Amino acid sequence: MLLLSCYELGHQPLGLALPLAFLSNAGLEARGIDLAVEPLDEEAVRSADFIGVSVPMHTALRIALDVLPQLRALNPCAHLSFYGLYAALNAELLFSSGASSVLSGELEDELVSLARGVAPGSRAPILKRLSFPTPVRSGLVSLDRYARLELGDGTSKKVGAVETTRGCLHLCRHCPIPPIYQGRFFVIPQETVRRDVRQLVEAGASHIDFADPDFLNGPGHALSVARAIHDEFPRLTFNFTAKIEHLVKHRRALGELSELGCLFVVSAVESLSDRVLRELDKGHDRKAVFEAHQTLREVGIALRPTFVPFTPWTNREDYRDLFHWIAREGLVEHVDAVQLTLRLLIPPGSLLLENESLEPVLGELDPRALTYRWTHPDSAMDRLQEAAAAVVEEGVARGRSNHSIFHDLAGLAVDGPEELDELEEVTAPKARPPRLTEAWFC
Repeated sequence: MLLLSCYELGHQPLGLALPLAFLSNAGLEARGIDLAVEPLDEEAVRSADFIGVSVPMHTALRIALDVLPQLRALNPCAHLSFYGLYAALNAELLFSSGASSVLSGELEDELVSLARGVAPGSRAPILKRLSFPTPVRSGLVSLDRYARLELGDGTSKKVGAVETTRGCLHLCRHCPIPPIYQGRFFVIPQETVRRDVRQLVEAGASHIDFADPDFLNGPGHALSVARAIHDEFPRLTFNFTAKIEHLVKHRRALGELSELGCLFVVSAVESLSDRVLRELDKGHDRKAVFEAHQTLREVGIALRPTFVPFTPWTNREDYRDLFHWIAREGLVEHVDAVQLTLRLLIPPGSLLLENESLEPVLGELDPRALTYRWTHPDSAMDRLQEAAAAVVEEGVARGRSNHSIFHDLAGLAVDGPEELDELEEVTAPKARPPRLTEAWFC
């Protein structure tokens, strides 16, 4: 049996490590290959009777679709199963492209059954509690090949990624998780997480990325896990992802999380426009963003906000406002420039398709891009997004600093050189805050 991972944000893939553990517990031998960092082993493909492909992200599925014809050409008879968030969302496309089955949700038991040949597989998301074994990382590519934590003093650390929960309580319309998990989340037992962290530390990790969709879905569990890990590894640092809403609601926990080693939090701010936030059903407003950032700053945790700055409801003033806030709050080095170019994705099954205000601008599904096309009511906003993306692409290709790329993007967003000069005065380069070397995006 062969499992393939296509991309997991620069991490040693949990989409391999956990399924490999379930298969091993079932007495089945399998090999994992991460196509993000190692070549496809054609002989392994030819000899496999079952091939599983992990597609937890939009980018991963696009890469997987590129390799799918090669897999089928090398082995037309193997059972080819795609699993992860983007599998069920794109089931029709995958089946028409040669997939044998698709799995999403709490899928590992079903994956084992498929590998044994005793179950036909289900298109519907699987929502049942599992008994989680310790992820199997032996045989996976070394942590040296993945993203590192860069510190402001020029040093770096090896990073290991773990999960403490899967799924999410919330129903943000633009997120791929709600169509699969339907407002539910599942806890991974503390002892399982501790054993996984222990093997990552033994492999050289000195920083942990809690890769949960939202670490604070279960705040008591999150604190319990963080305390237990700190007790065993007091010098280990970590980061996590959480909603703005949860950072405000559970602010009392943030001070302790800082003391336990938290360096930064990734949070999907998405926009500072209350209208856009309502359309996305984000669960927070503009004021809550300011409140969450202030609380994090007070306890010594950096905020790394992510954005969807281009939506059908965003206007030029919203975009301009974003640059002023980032500059005013000293967040230029906390925001990867690509975040200021991202355009709203609307995958098949998205809850956004139920939003009536989207209907006038919604186009057809683009099967190659894996998103429904849409056009902004103001065509100038579409041109602005294209220009911003070109600025970042060129800047990254030329090795320019994040600060200089931000300056060029601001030149597109603000009204004239005088306003740009004002922004420049408050965005002088500073020491970079702690950051992972792989930029976060879908």
